[in-house]
Amino acid sequence: MTNKYDSRKDTEKHIKRVAYYLSICKKELARKAKLHDFDKIHDKTEKAMFDEYTPKLKHCTYGSEEYKSFLAGLKPALDIHYKNNRHHPEHFANGIKDMTLLDLLEMLCDWKASSERHADGNIYRSIEINQSRFGYSDELKDILKNTVDFLNSNKSQS
Repeated sequence: MTNKYDSRKDTEKHIKRVAYYLSICKKELARKAKLHDFDKIHDKTEKAMFDEYTPKLKHCTYGSEEYKSFLAGLKPALDIHYKNNRHHPEHFANGIKDMTLLDLLEMLCDWKASSERHADGNIYRSIEINQSRFGYSDELKDILKNTVDFLNSNKSQS
């Protein structure tokens, strides 16, 4: 007895559904890219404080005591920023556990870009430090590192 079922139509339908869901993600990532840290330059409180502390943060080591003291001084602006931006674990009651994959991707891109602004920045070291800070698993840590490897292998000269 021969099987008369042809999977082509079901597979084509599946491919279209996957493309549909990816297009939702693509639209959300485009929105996130356009609006990322918009408030840092448009909210007067945040901007004034970031104007003061960004140059200080640039010349200190991420996670150091000096870094933590600058964050303490920046706390009023950070509280506003975290409240309004879901790419920060501090936005959520349960931190990273409440984030979406799209939030995590924006967060990682933010960490990578931030590490590039520090004189001795290193995204891989930041991922290690942030594992303790935010309590994520070794598995997620590896996924974040793998994604950085992907970004590094695809980055342009911009």
